[in-house]
Amino acid sequence: MLDHNEIIATLEMVRNEHLDVRTVTLGVSLLDCASDDLARLQDNLYRRITETARELVPCCDDVAEKYGIPIVNKRISVSPMAVVGAGFSDSDFVRMAETLDRAAREVGVNFIGGFTALVEKGMARGDRALIEAIPVALAETERVCASVNVASTQAGINMDAVLTMGRTIKEAAERTRHLDGLACAKLCVFCNIPPDIPFMAGAYLGIGEPDAEINVGVSGPGVVKKAVDRALEKDPGLDLGSISEVIKKTAYKVTRVGELIGREVAKRLSIRFGVVDLSLAPTPHVGDSVGEIFQSLGLKSIGLPGSTAVLAMLNDAVKKGGAFASSHVGGLSGAFIPVSEDLNIAEAAASGALTLEKLEAMTSVCSVGLDMVAVPGDTTAETISAIIADEMAIGMINGKTTAVRLIPVPGKGAGETARFGGLLGGSVILPVRGAGTQNRFVGLGGRIPAPVQGLKN
Repeated sequence: MLDHNEIIATLEMVRNEHLDVRTVTLGVSLLDCASDDLARLQDNLYRRITETARELVPCCDDVAEKYGIPIVNKRISVSPMAVVGAGFSDSDFVRMAETLDRAAREVGVNFIGGFTALVEKGMARGDRALIEAIPVALAETERVCASVNVASTQAGINMDAVLTMGRTIKEAAERTRHLDGLACAKLCVFCNIPPDIPFMAGAYLGIGEPDAEINVGVSGPGVVKKAVDRALEKDPGLDLGSISEVIKKTAYKVTRVGELIGREVAKRLSIRFGVVDLSLAPTPHVGDSVGEIFQSLGLKSIGLPGSTAVLAMLNDAVKKGGAFASSHVGGLSGAFIPVSEDLNIAEAAASGALTLEKLEAMTSVCSVGLDMVAVPGDTTAETISAIIADEMAIGMINGKTTAVRLIPVPGKGAGETARFGGLLGGSVILPVRGAGTQNRFVGLGGRIPAPVQGLKN
């Protein structure tokens, strides 16, 4: 539990520094809902989700009021639907997505994740059908999020799946042309996807997880920025090692708050507590930005030389502080740099300080990867696939999670603005080298073999 001094410090974070619990995500296993009859399967899905999650939102609201700490989002993650619905067609998977969406709306959560396929080594029938269904499913539902794992350090990169996902992203964007390709904001392509992500769009409940569990995603970029500012104001001579200690101690406090909230919710719902994902997840609001931390550390803008080193230090300090605060750290856990969801990062992209190539370099040390990046609508599917392959290679070789959430904005080009609304924000469209050209490399297909560091048995 938090002691009195920690409670006072926490209240200050809530009042002045944008501290919140970004999401409480209820994981629900749907594996025993499987049926060879679609109508029965849909009924099983709806009943399982609504019965398990009926009290989630009221419970979170009560706990938030009790502790005075906002819980911004209440979400649900489910078992990979490619497994649950194996044997059905792509049109059937669209109907399953509609059922998930209806159940999410019924219990009042803002997103439901788990329209997921794990294809790092190959695609089975259910995987192919789900992926084919993604564009329609995401265009026709409001709350459903999808993820596809196409690579891992142990399996390598499934280039056939990578090429398929490039085409899937293009089609999803086109189906939501009137919304600047919004469907793509609900789709993540992963390498080394963890089994317990509370953050969307990647959230799903892994095969090895229990019937139900509560996972918590904390935030706090504003808290970290204010802590760094205070430390430097008190002692302008602080070096980077000392600043790293400040960030680490701040991450410790933020993680303690997240676990406190998560365990309270889990206890009230009589559901097992899972993990705290201690990622710094920004919003499109002033004072709640990862990019502003870079400015506090002396860079005029994120994206300029030195940015990758700053991000590496920030990510490491956050992980160390969080790991000391909780024995149950999971998910992604680190610093997110989603372009459209962080006002400061979006401004850096608009000014030209932050380019796609620099973003890719920074993802080698951040928590996820190329996240919420708007690109020209005429970017070919093959080019999108090649960008995915580059990002997957970073994750595979380094044994870390990486992801791509690219949004090719139909009818718009580099320098124009895409707007997605709410927490998804908006951003300038970044130029892509060779955006309109074909890419023969990704068309070669097959599987890039796993690196030697994957042989850990």
